[in-house]
Amino acid sequence: MKAQSHLAAATSIDIHAHAVLAESMHQAGHYGPELGDQTSDAPWFRVGDYRLEGVRYAGGPFMDLDLRLAAMDAAGLDFQVLSPNPLTYFHFIEKELADKFCHAHNQALAALVGKAPERVAAFATLPMQDVEAAIRALIFAVEELGFLGAYIGTDIGRPLNDPALDPFYEACVDLNVPLMMHPAPAGIDGPPGDPNLLQYDLDLLTGFAAQETIAVATLIYGGVLLRHPTLDICLSHAGGGVGALIGRLNRACVKRSWVPDALRHEGAFEESLQSLWFDTHVHDDRVLSLFRSLVGDSRLVLGTNFSGWDQHELKIEPGLMRCFTDNARRLLRADAGSVS
Repeated sequence: MKAQSHLAAATSIDIHAHAVLAESMHQAGHYGPELGDQTSDAPWFRVGDYRLEGVRYAGGPFMDLDLRLAAMDAAGLDFQVLSPNPLTYFHFIEKELADKFCHAHNQALAALVGKAPERVAAFATLPMQDVEAAIRALIFAVEELGFLGAYIGTDIGRPLNDPALDPFYEACVDLNVPLMMHPAPAGIDGPPGDPNLLQYDLDLLTGFAAQETIAVATLIYGGVLLRHPTLDICLSHAGGGVGALIGRLNRACVKRSWVPDALRHEGAFEESLQSLWFDTHVHDDRVLSLFRSLVGDSRLVLGTNFSGWDQHELKIEPGLMRCFTDNARRLLRADAGSVS
């Protein structure tokens, strides 16, 4: 039975739930990924030269499906669409290694969701440094593995409005699947970010929001949504800092010479937000309220970062949860009116 059939009966659908797969370890050559001693008091996880200390993946919901399902029940979640760990996008490594890793990861994730298709489905990881390979991997994941779409980083080694990506965006439209975007910490397998991000987990607390804001602005100002009007892209964390910067982003549309002609009017940036989707993982009702006032409710979907350090509690009014769930069904093509 296709995942869409199970989604039709779900009362809550979480689209921000990462998985770590034992079968994907050591599939990217010397980049790993590699799990350290998960039974000690100091577990670690390595990707290239980056080492995440103190996080235990094994023996928890990230890697154990039974524990995930039990935790979902405890949280009141019916359904999740599982996605790759952002530490393992591998968008900057050699393309052959990236292709190998993505194939192994997607095969392993397909096997995992096959054990409980009534509760979980999957998004594909893709080797975005090679557009043709990414398209092939996407087609295979959707048509052969039954995946619901793709899940990539906000920084993939080239601007998101690069014309070289247009065939990839067209492939998403042709396959009728959404494209999810979520940041990774700067410097994992790509260029280092601002050194200030190395303090106080600022790479996660502020760096992610900056990446998401840049992604949204690039997609809109760069004309991606104009060239692909039926492409569905969903950004994590309500688009990062977009809500707080909406005045400046709108103002640029009437003040800056590089803005596309179609956006040269008051409020054009804000209007363009209606063509994107966003998950609700923001942790603050004031922030969510502001964002809802900008984009409405029809393009918002539930995201929890399930089992992560900042997992979102489901303190959501029932009517709004129904709205988010219905939106997710549309985004994931689980109802008759799901095509953009």
